[in-house]
Amino acid sequence: MDDGGSSILSFDLWADAQKLFSGGVNSPVRAAVKPYPFFVKSGKGPYLITEDSKTLIDYVLGYGPLILGHAHPKVIEAVREQLDKGWLYGTPSRAEVELAKLITLHVPSAEKVRFVNSGTEATMTAIRLSRGFTNRTKILKFDGNYHGAHDYVLIDAGSAATEFGVPISQGVPREVASTVAVCPYNDLECTERVLKDEDVAGVIVEPVMGNMGVIPPDIEFLKGLRELTRAYGTILIFDEVITGFRLGLGGAQSYFSVTPDLTTLGKIIGGGFPIGAVCGKRDVIDSLTPMGKVFNAGTFNANPISMTAGIATIRELEKSDTYKVTERATRILADEIDNSIKMEHVVNKVVNFFQFFLGVKEVKNANDARKADRGLYSRVHENLLKLGVFIPPSQFEALFTSLAHDDKVIEESVSKFKKVLEELT
Repeated sequence: MDDGGSSILSFDLWADAQKLFSGGVNSPVRAAVKPYPFFVKSGKGPYLITEDSKTLIDYVLGYGPLILGHAHPKVIEAVREQLDKGWLYGTPSRAEVELAKLITLHVPSAEKVRFVNSGTEATMTAIRLSRGFTNRTKILKFDGNYHGAHDYVLIDAGSAATEFGVPISQGVPREVASTVAVCPYNDLECTERVLKDEDVAGVIVEPVMGNMGVIPPDIEFLKGLRELTRAYGTILIFDEVITGFRLGLGGAQSYFSVTPDLTTLGKIIGGGFPIGAVCGKRDVIDSLTPMGKVFNAGTFNANPISMTAGIATIRELEKSDTYKVTERATRILADEIDNSIKMEHVVNKVVNFFQFFLGVKEVKNANDARKADRGLYSRVHENLLKLGVFIPPSQFEALFTSLAHDDKVIEESVSKFKKVLEELT
């Protein structure tokens, strides 16, 4: 699979990028590919085609949004149709109503929705909402959970903290950090202690941790969070930016049968275009302006292109075998990886995303994940890339499958994973 050559290769673009961007990139994980990042010319189905005309089987998939694969024809058709009508109005459009109806139909907690432009904006808005609704200040999050790149969540924040060796980003004021409590993931005792001793507005959690590798929850942990937050009058926020519409149409809250007060969404609901959303109980969402006094606004909120791509994606999820295909692909690949690693290791998977950890016995929280052999993982990533398979360059990201990862693609992937893992482990 090749769409032609190019006179400007990744090496040349990387040289220019280092002069133009901090570290040569616009998001730090992209710099983790060694010796330098490859630049992408196009994507189709399960494949990326680089500027060097190399075809890669993609298990990053834009870090999760592309559950249908790259350039799905139904999404292309819908977006092209919308482009002919215009792409920014500054007023409401039919598409935002249609996408909100799909979200409220499928997501158990979603009675009303506010669209924003990213997962970061969604969690920022949800935290502000919880504070405004409860008239409290403190927030509780969990070590290793990543909720985007704003000040209140850049504390013990998954790969954002671990990869760069700082628990709190420089530039986050101490006054901000003092309003955020942190507990270990899957630890209800710590959670109850904080809720009992502090006036906590909201508890924000990834129902499946996806930015320290993949770490599933203890089901009793999620159920306990629901009971404790209800008992202490605290807003429970599920950050489903990754898990929303990936674990099923109802996301993690449907999969685990635990309904939060607020849910943040992103990634899949925009079909690969920039998007975020906060949804939840009617009275909480109505605290947002213009009905309430919790401010949120955005020129690009509910952008028609993102709305249209999201509608096309969800409608395809409703009628296709996507979840069956992606779960099967993940199960086969994860099991073969498990069997191919010849050392102590863990493979964590939930439905259709997974990660493997080398040199550890179990990974149930962020501290467990940090003990894994990141250097060896990086070598696996580099060797797979040479064979035409792209997995996340960071140990603390996830591998995703899509509708386009059919049996033929998985069979080819398995042989390459086996070769690399048996040689290195």
